[in-house]
Amino acid sequence: MAKTDKKIRIFSALEVANICGVVNQTAINWIKNGYLKAFTTPGGQYRVYAEDLVDFLQSRGMRMPEELERIVQEQRGLRTVVIVDDDRDLNDLVAQYLKKQYPDHDIHQAFDGYKAGRLIAEQHPGLILLDIDLPGVNGHQLASDIKQDESLGNPLVIAISGLDDPSEREQILEEGADAFLAKPLDLSKLVEMIESLASQRA
Repeated sequence: MAKTDKKIRIFSALEVANICGVVNQTAINWIKNGYLKAFTTPGGQYRVYAEDLVDFLQSRGMRMPEELERIVQEQRGLRTVVIVDDDRDLNDLVAQYLKKQYPDHDIHQAFDGYKAGRLIAEQHPGLILLDIDLPGVNGHQLASDIKQDESLGNPLVIAISGLDDPSEREQILEEGADAFLAKPLDLSKLVEMIESLASQRA
């Protein structure tokens, strides 16, 4: 998924001050006092990652600019994956494989439809590997819910099933999945599919 990676947004102390409606020195003091997480450039300038600025604003109950919220959701989505499968061995195997392929990505796991729904709402992933036959909320319902929820930012959804049934494949694609893979999974083929779908979104 490296093809879809975009530059991580970083703010200067002055930009932080403008966002928060304070003078530059106030933002610098927040950083110096450890209230706002930042790093220093070789030239001695402070820089703040978007997600750290969000955490700071939320901790202080300060207003969140829409542009900042959009940037952070986009960045989280690009490198966040949720694997949904009640087969724990397979789920763990896929998670370990993807962590090796994409070491900079956040890989999350859910083992039933209910937890998957909560996790997806919290993490706003860019990619969801979705088993169709799940306890609780099944994959058909989840796929439909994901695609109808505009706040999730239209993540890639790869549906997975133990039954390579053409009618089920057609149904899940109509419900919003971007692709379908039958079990047993060929992990190298899975990565090829991820890369292909991601490149189409780039």
